[in-house]
This record gives sequence, structure tokens and C-alpha cells, in this order.
Amino acid sequence: MQTSPRPVFLNLLQIRLPVAAVMSIAHRGAGVLLFLAIPLLIGLLSLALSGDAGFVRAALVVQQPLGKVVLFLLLWALAHHFLAGIRYLLLDAHLGVRAPYFRHSAWAVLGAAPVLALMLLWGLA
Repeated sequence: MQTSPRPVFLNLLQIRLPVAAVMSIAHRGAGVLLFLAIPLLIGLLSLALSGDAGFVRAALVVQQPLGKVVLFLLLWALAHHFLAGIRYLLLDAHLGVRAPYFRHSAWAVLGAAPVLALMLLWGLA
């Protein structure tokens, strides 16, 4: 039987990635999200520092439901990027490189980042 030169269709939703790969992709996504949020955060900071009325407007923006969702996403991105960065530093120091440990540390980062973001969001409310 002859193979067809046509390209093979890959269903990306059926590919099961290891947890370390998912954590690595999320780390990159969190970094991109943090980078893209810089103008938004600078604008919000500028509004808050413009005076009393500006501070009240900035506080109202953050207290809106959409503002809380954006704030949670940014806090998650910051927590995930920070925790994953510490994990990568430890891996570079050859700590936790063996098979069960790097999977456990990836799961720990994936689980701890949203919990930390929720705790930070709750502390800001």
C-alpha cells in the first residue's frame, strides 16, 4: 500500500501533554499576559495618582465585576509566573530533576497559583 502525500490532520484537542508541558505553556502565557497588561496597569496607576477623583474612579474600575476578573487573571499570571520561575531556578540547580519530583512540582505550581491569586484578591477586596 502506498502512503498518501497529503498532510495528516492532527486533532490538537486529543493530544495529551505531560503536566510539565502544560505548566510550561501556562508560564509562557502568563508572561505574555503580564507584558500585555503593562499599558493597562500604567493607565490605571496614572488615573489613581491624578488626584482624589481619579483615585475614586480607579477604585470603581477595579471593583466592577469585569475589573475583578481582569485583576484575578493578572494576579494568577503574576503568581504562576513567579512560582514557575522559582521551579525553573530549582531545576537549573539540579533540584527536583528526577521523574516523580518534577511532576509533583509542576502540579504544585498549577494548583498553588490560582489559590494564591484568590488569596491576594480576597486581601485586596
